[in-house]
Amino acid sequence: MRAKLLLFVSAFVFTHCSSPEAGNRKWPENIQVILDNTSVLEYSNVNSLPLYLWPAIDPGNLNESEAEDLVAEFKKRGLGIICSWSMEDSARVLSNGLTIARAQKKLGQRVNINANDLMYSFFNGDLRTAHVDESGIQFFDNSFGSHKMGCPFTLDFRKKEIRDRFEFFVRKYKEEGLPVDFVFTDWEIDGPLEVNRAFEASKRCTRCNTYLGKGFTFEKFQKTLRVMRSYLQNYSYCEPILRHYPHALVGNYAVYPNDGYRYWYDYFEYHVDYQPYIADQNARYRKWYNDFPATGYTYAMPVCYPWSPSYKWYDFENTDYKWFYNMLLVASNAGKNTPENIPVISFVHWNTVFVTGKADTTVKQMSKESYQELLWHMLLRGTDTFFLWAEKHEFPEEVKLVHEVYAAAQQFGNFLEHGIPITFDVPDEPGVVISGLAAGDSVLIRRTDFGKDHNPVIILAGTRPVTVDYDPGICRIIPLK
Repeated sequence: MRAKLLLFVSAFVFTHCSSPEAGNRKWPENIQVILDNTSVLEYSNVNSLPLYLWPAIDPGNLNESEAEDLVAEFKKRGLGIICSWSMEDSARVLSNGLTIARAQKKLGQRVNINANDLMYSFFNGDLRTAHVDESGIQFFDNSFGSHKMGCPFTLDFRKKEIRDRFEFFVRKYKEEGLPVDFVFTDWEIDGPLEVNRAFEASKRCTRCNTYLGKGFTFEKFQKTLRVMRSYLQNYSYCEPILRHYPHALVGNYAVYPNDGYRYWYDYFEYHVDYQPYIADQNARYRKWYNDFPATGYTYAMPVCYPWSPSYKWYDFENTDYKWFYNMLLVASNAGKNTPENIPVISFVHWNTVFVTGKADTTVKQMSKESYQELLWHMLLRGTDTFFLWAEKHEFPEEVKLVHEVYAAAQQFGNFLEHGIPITFDVPDEPGVVISGLAAGDSVLIRRTDFGKDHNPVIILAGTRPVTVDYDPGICRIIPLK
């Protein structure tokens, strides 16, 4: 079982205000909101990874004592701090990050890095990266908004510059004798991508036609670009870190092993008719290429968000199940297809993500209760940790909801560390949802009902049928002897 729970708490940079003791110190707003909405863990699982939330990336310019106090406060709550790597004012970035890393090492905590800035951009606006049409006119693909997406066959000269950035920071941490334990990026709208109208742009490009062949299909286009994308991530980002820190967890947003389909669309993506898909009511699940193995990444990172369009894909009378169904499909896809030795670190979010930026009153918010049930089922289907993303005004509720589940789950550390998921089935109608982890001669089971029939249900746990009674909001341990 990919067993170590990790909920990454990130934060915006802040100016630190000190006072005599950590518990009474006047912390900046983004740190204080975390402390106010989490509590000291009642159950301690020594083998669990820390929990991380979006408000704790880059806690600013701290001295050694202040850094140790903050790391200690977060440690008691099962939380971790992430520091960013950036070439902009790299001396300041290094000073702040190394101070936190020393405190984390001293207190036995993981050193966690946000390396997103280092990855941008391969498509940096340089005309050498543009497509070229039959008339010799250079052009960019404008279907991704303002970012100038160009020809994927031009990017080889960009990879060394990106790699050098990572090697610079890795060397600095090695020179200080500090570990690097977890690194993430949110590399999305850049590099080779086949979504939106990219296929049409490449059809117009003489260079793409030369390399892909006249009349190339979308399937060939997708596979080729995903292979190229994986290579660039491996060469420029993953390999330079793992060469020096072979046990580090390295990954990227939305890159995870899968069953050949993706059940969600990112905020900048939309379906185009020639893209292959399978239908589910009004949903169109895109055919996807499994690009994870070639990246060299050491953890999987699915994205389980309540994207506003998905609400209208389904006609379920129970509106909570519209959210729950889709998000559990995503989590189950990653859990089922990720090798057991690879952790699954899932991005999560509760508030509806309105992809247009404007609220839609016809879209009903998912209840807090159903969201927390979803988190429990994710843990019982292979998710090892959560990475909470949220906007500033959402921090208090978002932090509280996910930390409550994380904290309560620590009492089941043996199952989370050693358990094997017993099912990945997601009912295609609102009804009974069951998830569980089998470990030794017992199974940890959770049942959530979205229908009105609360009769006992029989499910197979390994080789034994197990009767699961209606017991809302409870995880039950059932003997298998």
